[in-house]
Amino acid sequence: METRLRNLREDNDLTQEQCANIAFISKNSYIRYEKGERIPPLDTVKLFAEYYNVSIDYIAMLTDNSAPYSKK
Repeated sequence: METRLRNLREDNDLTQEQCANIAFISKNSYIRYEKGERIPPLDTVKLFAEYYNVSIDYIAMLTDNSAPYSKK
């Protein structure tokens, strides 16, 4: 998961601080997620999935298909 978060951040030219602000968390918490020292809670992963327009499964590395699921 940490690899996906870092890659998504870098692909979108964001800083770690900007990502922390997106998820309403501290910069240190975000850095720990990127390093794999902590696992982000589901609500945080959901915020990133919505921001990057990808699926939660993609962030969790359960799939390589980044397309988000359609909402019904």
